[in-house]
Amino acid sequence: MFRKRSSLILCGTFLFVTWNAVLVLLLWGRTSPGQPGAGQLDPASMPTDDVVGDVIRVADSFELELEKQKEILSQILSHRSLWKPAKRKRVKVNVPSPPVIPILVIACNRVTVRRCLDKLLELRPSAELYPIIVSQDCGHTATADVIASYGDKVTHLKQPDLSDIPVRPEHKKFQGYYKISRHYRWALNQVFRTLSHSSVVIVEDDLEVAPDFFEYFRALHPVLQSDPSLWCVSAWNDNGRDGMVDPGQPALLYRTDFFPGLGWMLLREAWEELEPKWPASFWDDWMRQPEQRRGRACIRPEISRTLTFGRQGVSLGQFYDKYLKFIKLNSKFVPFTKLDLAYLQEDAYRTSFTKQVYSAAVVTYEDVKQGRLSGSGPFRLQYSSKDSFKVMAKSLGIMDDLKSGVPRTGYRGVVSFFYRGRRIYLAPPPGWSQYDPTWS
Repeated sequence: MFRKRSSLILCGTFLFVTWNAVLVLLLWGRTSPGQPGAGQLDPASMPTDDVVGDVIRVADSFELELEKQKEILSQILSHRSLWKPAKRKRVKVNVPSPPVIPILVIACNRVTVRRCLDKLLELRPSAELYPIIVSQDCGHTATADVIASYGDKVTHLKQPDLSDIPVRPEHKKFQGYYKISRHYRWALNQVFRTLSHSSVVIVEDDLEVAPDFFEYFRALHPVLQSDPSLWCVSAWNDNGRDGMVDPGQPALLYRTDFFPGLGWMLLREAWEELEPKWPASFWDDWMRQPEQRRGRACIRPEISRTLTFGRQGVSLGQFYDKYLKFIKLNSKFVPFTKLDLAYLQEDAYRTSFTKQVYSAAVVTYEDVKQGRLSGSGPFRLQYSSKDSFKVMAKSLGIMDDLKSGVPRTGYRGVVSFFYRGRRIYLAPPPGWSQYDPTWS
């Protein structure tokens, strides 16, 4: 732009000087009528025998033309500011700030919460982006002292209502489950309403996290936000025992219709939907009911990003000795934020996953169990009823319980796992349409 303006100014000045030179030559040349070009002169400026009159007329014409040229030059000079390059204005580009994703640690009476907090603080990439909030129930002094020892590295909340909850006589032994549900409701209200966060990752005080725990949730946060067919992201694989997962695919992620828990992310919009009807007890099984799930799925990994070390709890080690203590914790950092996760979008994932499952070779339970599979797989093992599913699942070492008809880790009825180094899909017949809530 500057070069263009400079060229115009120079051209204007050159024309101004040239015009005046030509004018003087024309006026003072006194060209005779017979000379070439004489017929093109203004008759008023044609020379006559009156020399004095000619001089006066020439002077008047020259003065008039000079006034015009002075006016042109004045206009040129009035645009002197254009001769200098214009100062470029700095355009501020508003780069959106990365979202803050708080980590809510649900604590009670385990002093071993230190193991959970130490690992979170060791791996946390940013205190500003991942504030750690510890919500403590039970009023256990020793546990409170452990949490307080971290000072301002964590926010320590204390659930104020420690009273027993009135329950039916037959539920008296489940008092702990009622208190946990009450605590979850209070703690999540603190995060979303009092502290005004828009999302949260919930862990319990007996969980240890993987090296890429924060990276995992950071990458999946926008996926959860943008896809209404999802309602949570979990770090847990219920069938993620060592030997039951593919160690060569730590980046592999799935959609699942089963709510996994044990390190999971929730958005404020989902909590606003759930909080008014939050249950008095057994909140996790309540989350697995079709009325809450509403056809939505969660994201879960091939290899878990959390590991539970708390055998003792309200469940009295129900699954710990048989399943939980064998869960494999991922040890390889996966840069999830640099990966293309578009394959997790509902339509693309459903089409791809269904094709992969139902194009796999069909095998029998005996073939799988006795190691008579040829080739690298994957293979499809088909079940047709609740009983056939439970028999095969239990025998192959995967969790056989169903909640509202949904098997653990299941997606459209399919449970994916590794067995003796091969991928197995325990799947319903082709044409699956919906879960049967009576399969529980």
